[in-house]
Amino acid sequence: MANREYRELMFFQKSHELTLEIYQLTKVFPKDEVYGLISQLKRASCSIASNIAEGSVRKSKKEYLHFLHIALGSAKEIEYQLLLAKDLNYISLEVYTELIKKLDIIIGSLTNYMKKIDIE
Repeated sequence: MANREYRELMFFQKSHELTLEIYQLTKVFPKDEVYGLISQLKRASCSIASNIAEGSVRKSKKEYLHFLHIALGSAKEIEYQLLLAKDLNYISLEVYTELIKKLDIIIGSLTNYMKKIDIE
């Protein structure tokens, strides 16, 4: 099975960086979004790296892939939440575009890794 040292995986490192960016970005969102979009973005961004880490210690390939699928789902949640933040004018088009590019790299790398594990 593929290497399970999650800290060495590029998509883990990139997801951690994205989480840090989202925590900084949401500091300027309206205060009435604390329990709404801010909370959702923080939770979903943290969920990507957390599920990669948790899955890395699972005994079976099936369990590992389950956690990686959850991480992928969280990445897709962020994709929508960033669109919403842009459309609500909480972030600029430029910030949105840059974050989506980073998210696309994470999603693509994670998806390719999952395919690799699935055929091993």
